[in-house]
Amino acid sequence: MPQSGIVKYHVKLSYEVDGLVERADIIGAIFGQTEGLLGPEMNLNELQRVSKVGRIEVDAKSTANTTSGTALIPMSTDIDTCALIAAGIESIDKVGPFDCSFKLVSIDDVRAAKKDDIVKRAKEIKQRWATKTVSEGEGMLRDVHEGDSGKLSTYGPSKLTCSSGVYDASWIILVEGRADVINLLRAGYDNSVAIEGAKIDESIKELCNSKDKVVAFLDGDRAGGFILKELKSVVDLDYELQADTGVEVEELTPARIDEILKPVKDEIEGGGPITPTLQNEDDKPIAELASKVYPDLNETLEAVALDGEQKEIFKVPISELVSKLSTQTGIKYLLLDGIITQRLLEGAKNAGIECVIGHRVAKLSNSDGLTLKTFGELGVA
Repeated sequence: MPQSGIVKYHVKLSYEVDGLVERADIIGAIFGQTEGLLGPEMNLNELQRVSKVGRIEVDAKSTANTTSGTALIPMSTDIDTCALIAAGIESIDKVGPFDCSFKLVSIDDVRAAKKDDIVKRAKEIKQRWATKTVSEGEGMLRDVHEGDSGKLSTYGPSKLTCSSGVYDASWIILVEGRADVINLLRAGYDNSVAIEGAKIDESIKELCNSKDKVVAFLDGDRAGGFILKELKSVVDLDYELQADTGVEVEELTPARIDEILKPVKDEIEGGGPITPTLQNEDDKPIAELASKVYPDLNETLEAVALDGEQKEIFKVPISELVSKLSTQTGIKYLLLDGIITQRLLEGAKNAGIECVIGHRVAKLSNSDGLTLKTFGELGVA
């Protein structure tokens, strides 16, 4: 179809011919036997000239004495014209000297299919963008590379990506790639190393032999399952973990990573479930508030702002939080499904907020005058 034409419909027909013919014979019959049948403005040649019909695609399959196949006609007309053209082609009864029959298979709305693809892709983009960037905020990458909680490093002759805690930790987490190591750092786990491929490097085997416990934490897809099987054939694994079905480890939020790994960490380190001790009486109302909000906030990647009477002022995605704070007043409590970063801290202080509660608190400076708590400290998560 010429560049000016925009395909709206695909008209698909099947055909059977009582003889041996070529694709060109089928196309010739379609053009020749519909010419003048529906009026000059409906001739396929004329419709092609004005970019209303595209190049007709025909496939052909021959047996000893018959030919069959399908014809696909891209059209940018209205549905009524598509129906007329389809009916006209169905009236064809000869291809060359041979009897034939055409039958409409479908008229597919290309635009509807594109809309479905666009919506599906948009959901994928939103999920990846949100899980990779929204929950951490701009300050988290600095925490990964500069913070005391851990840094990126390499291990062995193959320079496999790892976090710096791998060398001294009594247990390690095996993940698939560099992005997984970074995401675990964001969640506070600095003892992971990337195997970087289905073929397990010899240095991984040596590292595992030197540790008390070895945890495999792989993507929740078929590839992750294959890699797990390969790992088990060469390394003694104490724990086998995978991300949620269809999700990669690099896509998980820090909170979800902690949900998956914390039971293993507690068992290995002998911690067990932690029951926090409140520091003073002022923490009790904050803990009660957090317990009310947490069930509807957890795993939403959103933040909620409350006034002094604990009434909701707004609820927004974390990506919009800092800009939202610059236009709001009267906020006393801010609770978020994410990490309290330096940028968020400054925005909260400028907005006059008294208390901020999140899943984790990054390495911060100048937090005086603001109460910072985690859901874990308050006994909620």
